[in-house]
Amino acid sequence: MTEELFREDSYLKSCTAKVVSAGPEGVVLDRTVFYPTGGGQPGDSGTMKTAAGEVAIVDTVKGEGGILHVLEEGAVLPPAGEAVEVTLDWDRRYKHMRTHTALHILCSVVDGGVTGGQIGALKGRLDFNIPGERPEKDALTAQLNEVIAGDHPISISWITDDELQANPDLVRTMSVKPPMGSGKVRMIRIGEDVDFQPCGGTHVRSTAEIGTVQVGKIENKGKQNRRINITLVE
Repeated sequence: MTEELFREDSYLKSCTAKVVSAGPEGVVLDRTVFYPTGGGQPGDSGTMKTAAGEVAIVDTVKGEGGILHVLEEGAVLPPAGEAVEVTLDWDRRYKHMRTHTALHILCSVVDGGVTGGQIGALKGRLDFNIPGERPEKDALTAQLNEVIAGDHPISISWITDDELQANPDLVRTMSVKPPMGSGKVRMIRIGEDVDFQPCGGTHVRSTAEIGTVQVGKIENKGKQNRRINITLVE
């Protein structure tokens, strides 16, 4: 399987790697900084330097044999064993990181289970089952920006599968369960007590990096389900 360098350091922008396999569905490497589509976060894009030249990576997805780097149509596939260098479209990835961390903060201030979500470049949304009245947009915007301005550090840690099973309240997402079975689960902590939950995605190092957030539409998607859209203001 592919060594997932982004799990420990989301700020790595490039790496050298060896080709494990290559086919029309994509190129599997022994290690990568590219995040594959999952958990509402899009797969990374960027470039791959091979002996034949530089080609575009248009998407990154999970495959049975490892992480698949999907190359542009017509690209010459590198042979197994070849050394390559992959480099992220960092501007796009960093926007995903800022949005993802902002959504964790949204999750921490809204009282309700998360039933779905989507991360984009400077835009995102979460769906909540909210008992009672839906949040007021301006008040929620102010609350989010107050937390963001607190410049809280974001850190990565790991707990065991057994620890997560013993603390089910750590899981906020009702639709997507954290991956288990390897013996450990990746956790993201924001500040001392802002948020702490399982997550495999990429995040910024401090809430201040997110910038200003604006809550957009709060939509009714069911009897109790509310979709809250946010935008990061550039």
